[in-house]
Amino acid sequence: MPIPFIDLQAQRRRLGQPLEDAILKVVRSGAWIMGPEIAEFEAALGAFGQAPFVLSCGSGTEALQLPLMAWGIGPGDAVFCPSFTFAATAEVMPLVGASPVFVDVRPDTFTLDPERLEAAIQAVKAEGVLTPRAIMAVCLFGQPADYPALADIARRHGLKLIADSAQGFGCTLDGHHPIHWADVATTSFFPAKPLGAYGDGGAVLCKDARLHDLLVSLRVHGQAVKSDIEGRTFEHDPKYLNMRVGMNSRMDTLQAAILLQKLTIFADEIEARNRVADRYAEGLAGVVETPVVIPGGRSTWAQYTVKCADRDGLAAHLRAAGVPTAVYYPLPLHRQGPYAGYPAPGGLPVTETLCRQVLSLPMHPYLEPDAQDAVVAAVRSFTA
Repeated sequence: MPIPFIDLQAQRRRLGQPLEDAILKVVRSGAWIMGPEIAEFEAALGAFGQAPFVLSCGSGTEALQLPLMAWGIGPGDAVFCPSFTFAATAEVMPLVGASPVFVDVRPDTFTLDPERLEAAIQAVKAEGVLTPRAIMAVCLFGQPADYPALADIARRHGLKLIADSAQGFGCTLDGHHPIHWADVATTSFFPAKPLGAYGDGGAVLCKDARLHDLLVSLRVHGQAVKSDIEGRTFEHDPKYLNMRVGMNSRMDTLQAAILLQKLTIFADEIEARNRVADRYAEGLAGVVETPVVIPGGRSTWAQYTVKCADRDGLAAHLRAAGVPTAVYYPLPLHRQGPYAGYPAPGGLPVTETLCRQVLSLPMHPYLEPDAQDAVVAAVRSFTA
């Protein structure tokens, strides 16, 4: 049997009839947009992620864009983020007219380097062209960034802190989810994510009631929300009163129903992912450079990413052995056309090196020990 890189069907079989019943219930209800499962899922996600307010939305990308819109971040503003990440992280800045400012990552955890961040903020302030407004850190490959250090920097400079947890929802640091330090945490429900739907979707977690109210409005075309209409009367349905420019970012009810079922086994799947990661670390010790998790951190292991000087040679060897791999990411954002003109104070040497060395191995909660042993043996035979 071929070894799958991610096995989503194993999860579907485990969920079984309750998942199918939940899907059919939505289909029969006719409440396909903003049905009751949406609010139920938002409450369940907030309980799991330690956040008092949750807004579901159309995608993980829109989850990143909505807070920028709510805070009025736009032309002339700078948002600091890594270049070693998926395009969506930096993409949302130009979408609102702002500028990404690329900051290097740590060579061990691959997450935003606080020392480099501090230097980049100082450089942007000294230049005086852009106004620093926010920091967007990434829970890359499933593990939390150094949020205590990043939050301290954000407070000292008066910046908002966003935790892009598209790959890392469910990760913790000293028992706390990223929202403990961040102004907002966002996630993606793209099917391959640790908590993935059967289509697109995303969510914003926050602690500020007024911010949540704005996000609710922006999610549906800037519609009037409770805080807009309190103490006012209208001759028409306030549903059609638009108070600000928003977007259409509603998540389908069907996806909420599916995610409610998946959330019931999510904690168990995180445990299973960590067992798989521990087996990899033991089996590959001294063979390739295995991932390092921040002290006190617990990863959701969206990817298991090793480093190898001859990455392409290892990938070819594994492919010949029937082991699928992937490269996240072969080309950093600052070297791609749409982003090449944005600032990167101090350069990005760690990012450049990582893009030549990283290789992700099969990782999912249902990776059987025999299959994992075959992956480990194939890797070891390359270096042997």
